[in-house]
Amino acid sequence: MADHGGGADSSGPIRRSPLAEYAEPADADVSHGAPAPSQAEDVARRRREFASVLGEFRRTAVLVPLDESSVPLTADHGGIRWILAFSNESTLARFAIARGEGDREWAYQRVLGARLLDAGVPAVGVPCGVALDSASGDEGVLFPPVAGIVPDSAAVDVRNGEAPQ
Repeated sequence: MADHGGGADSSGPIRRSPLAEYAEPADADVSHGAPAPSQAEDVARRRREFASVLGEFRRTAVLVPLDESSVPLTADHGGIRWILAFSNESTLARFAIARGEGDREWAYQRVLGARLLDAGVPAVGVPCGVALDSASGDEGVLFPPVAGIVPDSAAVDVRNGEAPQ
């Protein structure tokens, strides 16, 4: 255990893994554990950016592919069911090709993003979110089933009718 620096028979100081350095931001206020203002500003900026993306999604009609039974196509991952939605026909086509199903006809329905989040997600009956442009790499966006994105009745982070602060 000496090579880990923490053996019971070790008389020297305990060595820290270099990975531990990544867990402690260099500009964090270590004495109080509070993030430095630059981190708080970054979090606030990212929240504003996501709120803008969410607002645009809610105002935009997206394409929702349908299966053989005319049910919206979904994928399950991490205990969440994701309704698949696409910005346009070319992103849907890239998805179809990535699945090896580019040669078949894909039925889809145009749905307003707000309707998908406010009515479609709760109708699923299990924890559900929306995956927009899932075959587009970094351009894809996930709208998870949390308060502020989906109705509280479908949000997984709401307990006893109250969302976290």
